[in-house]
Amino acid sequence: MSDLNMSDLNMSDLNMSDIREETPRSNKKLREALYGGALFLLAPTDASLRLVEAAGVQVRDVFKEFDDPRQAQHELDDGQFFRRVGELRRRLFTQENFHRAIGELVREKGFDPAQVAFDPIRIRAIAHEGHKNEAAAPVYYAHRDTWYGHPQSLITWWIPLDDLEEEETFVFYPERFARAVPNDSEIFDYRDWVRDGPELRIGWQDEDASKEETYPGVIGEVEPGREVGFRCQSGQSLLFSGAHFHRTREQESGRTRFSMDFRIVHLGDEEAGLGAPNVDNRSRGLALVDYERIDD
Repeated sequence: MSDLNMSDLNMSDLNMSDIREETPRSNKKLREALYGGALFLLAPTDASLRLVEAAGVQVRDVFKEFDDPRQAQHELDDGQFFRRVGELRRRLFTQENFHRAIGELVREKGFDPAQVAFDPIRIRAIAHEGHKNEAAAPVYYAHRDTWYGHPQSLITWWIPLDDLEEEETFVFYPERFARAVPNDSEIFDYRDWVRDGPELRIGWQDEDASKEETYPGVIGEVEPGREVGFRCQSGQSLLFSGAHFHRTREQESGRTRFSMDFRIVHLGDEEAGLGAPNVDNRSRGLALVDYERIDD
């Protein structure tokens, strides 16, 4: 696939001081802006709020004996907490109602469902002081999503289940969007990642996956440049290119952060070779072969 030429990028997007709250009128312009580095944090919609409610039902069911699932980590040991979150991951990743929810969301933003392939919903549970758990270290690596075998046309769609302060979310490094970061992404081969089945691919069973699997990361000391962070409301949608260099914050809010994300690819753009610039992604294999299609 040939990447979007650097001359085609709106370079002002790479020096933005904040995150945009409104999308362009056309979906084509939205995709072009995302491939150019724009970040969009959008107001909750009917579809996103229905998805948050459906996910919340599952969270409350898995942590049913706790009045507040966000506090459950304080009553469970690491293994118990991991297994509960693993069950949540399995449900949201595999159940058809969550697949249909993706279709509703992309339609709201003007995507043609016939042109969209998606990597299903993953729920994220970022625990209070989770960065102190050695097994969770890969969660906090600064990275690009494309380093994991995804195409340059990748769009990541992130939704929080709760209102979150800035220190509970993550940060982008927009000055590195179109500048290479020294990394070892060549060690990642998607075919190896999925060889033992999808349950290991998203980590709902294997507590030792972070010790045994290969996670690409930064090599050496890197000056990432200016940070762009954000606070958000439950049900907002954050859209960004999977080529963005970003990092989950080490949070000590006293509670677990629950959020969801899924990834989409516009198949027409992928076929035409459109997408974010590939400045340093050397991962192997193609995750797109396992993406789902929206069934009308």
